Amino acid sequence: MASIFQTHGIEFLKATLITVELTFVSLIIATIIGLVFAFFKVSNIKILGKIADIYIFLIRGMPLIVQLMFLYYGISSVFVLSDFTAGALALGIHSGAYIAEIFRGSIQSIDRGQVEAARSLGMPYMLGMRRIILPQAFKRAIPALGNQFIIGLKDSSLVAYIAVSELFNHALSAQAANYMPFETYFVVGIYYLILVLIFTLLFNKLEKKLDVGGRVKKNDKTEKFA
Repeated sequence: MASIFQTHGIEFLKATLITVELTFVSLIIATIIGLVFAFFKVSNIKILGKIADIYIFLIRGMPLIVQLMFLYYGISSVFVLSDFTAGALALGIHSGAYIAEIFRGSIQSIDRGQVEAARSLGMPYMLGMRRIILPQAFKRAIPALGNQFIIGLKDSSLVAYIAVSELFNHALSAQAANYMPFETYFVVGIYYLILVLIFTLLFNKLEKKLDVGGRVKKNDKTEKFA
């Protein structure tokens, strides 16, 4: 395995950067899509809710590799896009369905009385949603979003099959050249574990910073014990 690091170390690092970039771009797309369809789900307009239901059902009902191939070739047949861009869009569309449900659950978990309070203050629905509901919903969604982002990172390996030069794609090329598949996939697994560890630590830090669990500080003098 040391020989693999020596021979392909630089290429693996470059491929890792592409993997991180691909994950970042696809998750931005997924978050935007997720927010839009979450609003559709909680909307009082029935047709919007039906559109969201159909989208989420289709995405959840098919394997990711099938969606990736279908979306990749569908997007590429309409627009001239790079493999990276088409792959990021396909992954974003896939993850968007799951993020939509995360946001939908978080929004609906906020007490309806807060919406009514915003309206009583003269705020339009969208303004109340943006200033009052969404900040609280986003805070509650962070643990689930962290899990989904890590899943998105691992799912990005599938774009190797549409020729994106990310981490797993380089592993496929390396093992075909060195005839050491076990060692090569073991090494690439280490790279993915390191990336997942970094993502996990970042989200844990974010949760603590925002006090997602509503934890009470030990030095809080307002809490009294009998």
